[in-house]
Amino acid sequence: MINVSDLKPGVTFQMDGNLFVVLDYSHNKTARAAANIKVKMKNLRTGSTTEMTFGGNDKVKRAQIDKKEMQYLYNTGDAFVFMDGETYEQIEIPAENLEWEKNFLKESDTATIRSFEGEVLGVQLPDKVTLQITEAEQAVKGDTATGATKNAVLETGFQIKVPLFINEGEMVVISTAEGKYSGRA
Repeated sequence: MINVSDLKPGVTFQMDGNLFVVLDYSHNKTARAAANIKVKMKNLRTGSTTEMTFGGNDKVKRAQIDKKEMQYLYNTGDAFVFMDGETYEQIEIPAENLEWEKNFLKESDTATIRSFEGEVLGVQLPDKVTLQITEAEQAVKGDTATGATKNAVLETGFQIKVPLFINEGEMVVISTAEGKYSGRA
């Protein structure tokens, strides 16, 4: 058990049978009232984000999340298959658990698989990935004073906005947190 005053961003803990990771933390103390700790947290099983206020003496159970590098092999349609490069063990993660992550995964990529006591929680994406543009609209001349963009489709099928000078076939860097163009590769 850890005291809630020890929670910091990135710390994982268990509460009411759920697993959470701390996104943001603030400690509030007024003159007469006891200390309140406000925590913004993400449920690692459902992906939902909530805020909760704890008392200064509350405790939660720390959760040890295991991380393992695995290679993404293929998509069966309803599951994504990953393989451990050392033991050649394969695991399947249901496609509905990777709705966002699938936009940035391509076959033979290495991904970090998060698990808790044998239960696979999902894939932790790197901050940025490099992907190829497979389709891009033609650039239209006109008002470019405000950083004009056009639609483009990545090799994974994900659609993004890119600057007018990016063409089909180019490699671009994409931010996985926002799903936005970050630069040329």
